[in-house]
Amino acid sequence: MKLVLLGYMASGKSSIGKILAQKLDILFIDLDNYIEKKENLSISELFKTKGEIYFRKKETYYLQKLLKKDGDFILSLGGGTPCYGNNMDLVNQFDASIYLKSSLQQTFLTLSKEENKKSRPLIASISNDDLKEFIAKHLFERAPYYEKAMHHVLIDNKKMDQIAEEILLVVT
Repeated sequence: MKLVLLGYMASGKSSIGKILAQKLDILFIDLDNYIEKKENLSISELFKTKGEIYFRKKETYYLQKLLKKDGDFILSLGGGTPCYGNNMDLVNQFDASIYLKSSLQQTFLTLSKEENKKSRPLIASISNDDLKEFIAKHLFERAPYYEKAMHHVLIDNKKMDQIAEEILLVVT
């Protein structure tokens, strides 16, 4: 089984992916971490030194490479991955894609915490006063791509284990 998790920043893709991988006893891969290892730079450094266009091209390249990999795994995508090129078409060729859907308010509450902003290049320099509007606009732009996922799981006010169990009910 190849299971792909997608959603906006801070939707829990990596945390839930790790839980699912453990429950299913299969490999977990975080696309952003994979890119960082292959490029020998953090995502923030890639954005800063090589630009977003370079990053998005590499992101699609590594996504294709991973999806062709043999064996079962859980793959968590970066928040923007589904929105570029034909990435969602690539993802939906496999067993299951899951959109971890969160409300605007929940997303804002999570991302407005300083420790969550630092590691996210797209919001690191945005004040909390402007962050909610940024998220709303971004979600509006990205939602049509996220909505193409095979399954949608609402994550607001749920624990990671509970979300993982819901996903397992959908895909097994």
